[in-house]
Amino acid sequence: MPVKFTDLIKSLPVTIPFVGPETLERRTGAPYQARIGANESVFGPSPKAIKAMKQAASENWKYADPENYDLCHALASHHGVSPDNIVIGEGIDGLLGVAAKLFVEPGVTSIMPDGAYPTFALHISNLGGAISRVPYVDDHESIDDLLAQARKLDASVLYFTNPDNPMGTFWKKEAVARLIKELPDGVALFFDEAYCEFASKDELLPIDISNPHVIRFRTFSKAYGMAGARIGYTIAHEDITAALNKVRNQYGINRVGQIGALAALGDQDWLNQVCQWTAEGRERIYHIASSNGLKAIPSMTNFVTVDMGRDQVYAKTVLDEINKRGVFMRMPFAAPGNRCIRVGVGKSEDLDLFEKVLGEVLKTVG
Repeated sequence: MPVKFTDLIKSLPVTIPFVGPETLERRTGAPYQARIGANESVFGPSPKAIKAMKQAASENWKYADPENYDLCHALASHHGVSPDNIVIGEGIDGLLGVAAKLFVEPGVTSIMPDGAYPTFALHISNLGGAISRVPYVDDHESIDDLLAQARKLDASVLYFTNPDNPMGTFWKKEAVARLIKELPDGVALFFDEAYCEFASKDELLPIDISNPHVIRFRTFSKAYGMAGARIGYTIAHEDITAALNKVRNQYGINRVGQIGALAALGDQDWLNQVCQWTAEGRERIYHIASSNGLKAIPSMTNFVTVDMGRDQVYAKTVLDEINKRGVFMRMPFAAPGNRCIRVGVGKSEDLDLFEKVLGEVLKTVG
């Protein structure tokens, strides 16, 4: 007799949000020469974080502190909030799944930009929730359309990213403040700020933990260069964090990563240097795009989305040919962004190779 899966599990399709570069390397039997497709920081973690993680490795027989006491207090001090306003989790991805449990069940609708980070949708679907997708407008998540759809469908959750993934665009703090002010009653805003360290600090919305409708998600995966460590955190009202602590995985944190994140947070000089290198890398990608007759979309992240000037078929053809030549890249997968390819900021040698390969491919595909 077969095992008894739930009706929800039986109804879900097999979903793979991202095909990793490792999978593609196994398929082709050849390693990538440049890995600039997963929005990772090729500059890596702070040397202080690396040292701390090496020292911690020998004691990895221990579980991580389930209260995340040291890191939680350090983050609270860094952001000027109480430790009771911070919850640590397994990257933003893991925290999205935990937070969704607070608001999502069968019959509940969530709103997201069409083409935004796909694992948000995976978490909602896994809980039996419905998803309504709102198209981008002028390569930005449309604040007005997201709000209108949330009102129309009496949504429980609205997912919003700033800076945006996959387009790299950015709404200034006045626009984000308006989004929050105009949230319909009862709607929880999942505010994904994975790339916020790369943006202008003067244009970031100040942290306000007084509003129980807003959950801000941040991470050590991007600017801090610790994607493999899986350390993220939320900043929210105490009522929200208390509820998150009811359902989070108490022993889900990577202990070595936890210790590394604490050291990384304490090395803001390295973070600032990485952000400077990233800004310089974006300028290099802008130049490569323009010198090949292409338009780069201004970015506030560690990647640049490049408009290929035609349709999805052409962009996918170019992308596939670039990947075949040893440069791992991805592209937005929903219209209208799927006319583009997305180029991660790499080191000089990565971008040298990309520039060479892009020129070859454009000549080949016509």
